[in-house]
Amino acid sequence: MRLAGKIAIVTGAAGAIGSSIARRFAQEGADIC
Repeated sequence: MRLAGKIAIVTGAAGAIGSSIARRFAQEGADIC
């Protein structure tokens, strides 16, 4: 995925799946809200 310059809103980021998704999006360059 190429997410540089994109903004991602991840709900449930305190849980296991949401946390993993937030980390992955951040690795791909997204700004996490």
